[in-house]
This record gives sequence, C-alpha cells and structure tokens, in this order.
Amino acid sequence: MMLTRRLAIRLVLAAVITAGAIGAVGYAWDGPASTLAVRDGDGWSTWWRSDAAPAGWNDDAPLARRVAWRPGMAGIEWGELQLQGSSEAWRTRLVVVRLDPRTVDLSLVPSFRDNLIWTIGSVDSGVVLAFDAGQFRARLPWGWVVSGGEELLAPEYAPLAGAVVIDAEGAARIVAPDSVATQRARGTACEAFQSYPMLLLDGVVPAPLRHPGSGVDLTHRDARLALGTLVDGRVVVALTRFAALGPPLGRIPFGLTTPEMAAVMGGLGARDAILLDGASLVSSCSVTVMVRCGPGRAPEACR
Repeated sequence: MMLTRRLAIRLVLAAVITAGAIGAVGYAWDGPASTLAVRDGDGWSTWWRSDAAPAGWNDDAPLARRVAWRPGMAGIEWGELQLQGSSEAWRTRLVVVRLDPRTVDLSLVPSFRDNLIWTIGSVDSGVVLAFDAGQFRARLPWGWVVSGGEELLAPEYAPLAGAVVIDAEGAARIVAPDSVATQRARGTACEAFQSYPMLLLDGVVPAPLRHPGSGVDLTHRDARLALGTLVDGRVVVALTRFAALGPPLGRIPFGLTTPEMAAVMGGLGARDAILLDGASLVSSCSVTVMVRCGPGRAPEACR
C-alpha cells in the first residue's frame, strides 16, 4: 500500500482500549495460543486473546476508537497504531486508511492485461492511495476481474473467496462467495476483483477461521493487507508491517495470522472484510486499486 506525501505516515497514539470492549460471544479455540495488544503510552493493553476470541464483532470498534484519525484529501482519513502480537509479530505497525467511495474514485489498473510492471512511480498525480488487490497464480490474478465495466476474467468459486465490487454509482461492497455468480449475472459491477479468504461476513468470523483443519492455515504469520466495508458505506484498508527492526526492514514477511487479521478488521469496525495481497508492491500480474481525489465515479464511466 502506498500513501502520497499528502498522506504522510506518522505514528499516532490514542486512548485506552479495555479487553471488555470487544464484540460478541466467544468460541473455543483449539489452536496455538496468541494475543494482540495495542500500545498504551509506555505500556501495552491486551485487547484480543485466542482463548477468548469473539465469534463476531459488533459496532463498538475498539481499534477504530483508538486511532487518532488525521484528515487527508477530501473523503480520506488515516492513522497508525502499534500492535504487539505473539512470536515474530511482537512488534507490528498497523497503517489504516478510511475512505468514502462517494467522495473519491476507486478504480482498478489491470497490469496483467498489458504485461506492465506496476510500481509506485507509475501512479499519476491525482492518485492518493494505491495497493495490490487479490491473490495471484502464475501470471494472472485468481478469479473475477472487472475494470471500467469490462469483464477481463470470469469468477471462480472457492470457499471464502469473496469479491470486492464497485458499482456505477461508486458504492463499494464485499460480496460473499456464494453470491459472486449472482452479482456477476446482474451486470452492474463497474470494478470488481476476487480475493481470499473472507475475514468477516456481516460481522461474523467465518467458521474455517475459528477451527483448525477447515482448509485455512491459521498459524502462518505474514505481512497483511485487508479491505473492509463499514456500516455507513465507507471503506477501511489496513496494512501491517514488521516493526522490530525499523522501516527499512518493514517488509520482512513477519506479522499476524489470518484469525488475528480478522480481529483487527473487526476492531476497526468492518462488517465485511477480506484479505488482499499483503506483500507485493511490484508486480506484472497484479490488479492495483487506485484511489483518486475529487468527486466519486460518474455513472456513465462504465456504461
């Protein structure tokens, strides 16, 4: 994920979160124990534990309340938190952006179509945020890709493989795996891409992320990037980076597990959320999400 100089990154701390602030009924976790804490002055406040993790998240959004949100361009705000996790995630930097798709324009740049090598230097001056989108295989993205109303790749089905869809009015939503084919048949997607796995479905952590042996590696740690939608229609994008050895080594693939990233998105207030490609910043097989300042998408833009 890239922030322009107008959205220069700074470390900001906010108020205390108590463990009791988090969401709904917990579930029995039979995997390795882990915890997540957030920086609290000179110490740390634990806000999530694997042995008492909520199966779902309400609208309390304990992490979102802790971020000292700073305004960027119109329709965009951003902030950072420091997280302390287990194992190599013991120092993790969390960069968060919230944006209103009614105010800014979200569009895809399908580098794979022209075999381009996308870099941060490729963006034009109107772009204020850019990040890689879904998962990849060989030289192509996996699953559905729509750009400017044109379908470039057809959807594929896999459990937890949802889709991010932008309609002609600029509204963004995350479509559940079982609804992707129906969404495609409507023909209303202006921009769309698939990714994996879903982290939240209407505030609920999917069962395969709560129980080992259900097809998702729940112990692998990596740099993470996720996208979520809020109840008010805004989009939240969250990126983690390894923070123990300073910014130059931030891209070392150490970080959170998938269940922990689901907790982060729930803590940021997302009702639906999906994991994106968290490590790649340069790729010729990528689909890149570009966020431009100015008014949202005009309906005729993909008709």
